[in-house]
Amino acid sequence: MSSLFDVTAGSLIGPTTGGTVTQATNKGTGVTLNTQSGQITMNNAALADAAEVSFTVTNSKIAATDVVVACHGSAGTAGAYIVSANGIAAGSFKITVSNVSGGSLSEAMVHQANGYVRI
Repeated sequence: MSSLFDVTAGSLIGPTTGGTVTQATNKGTGVTLNTQSGQITMNNAALADAAEVSFTVTNSKIAATDVVVACHGSAGTAGAYIVSANGIAAGSFKITVSNVSGGSLSEAMVHQANGYVRI
């Protein structure tokens, strides 16, 4: 399978749109998104200032050697969150969201998981 990114040229190849999924219960609820890119809408439960939450994304396309790129895409307060992908394993990864706004927020943020770089 070819890489989603052409690393040397920095240009996107492969699918640029993918699936969508929404968390059902709270911000720690895992989701399944078996596409190479997509959008994850988080639950709108409160996240206190300086708190962080992680949730698992089950994805059959992920290999343990992939690099997952995730960011706060839309909805919610811009600049209020730090988003990172971590815990990458065959078939899953985690997204961690930290609230750096200075106050508690109850927003259904949309995250872009738009790239898996196979090295």
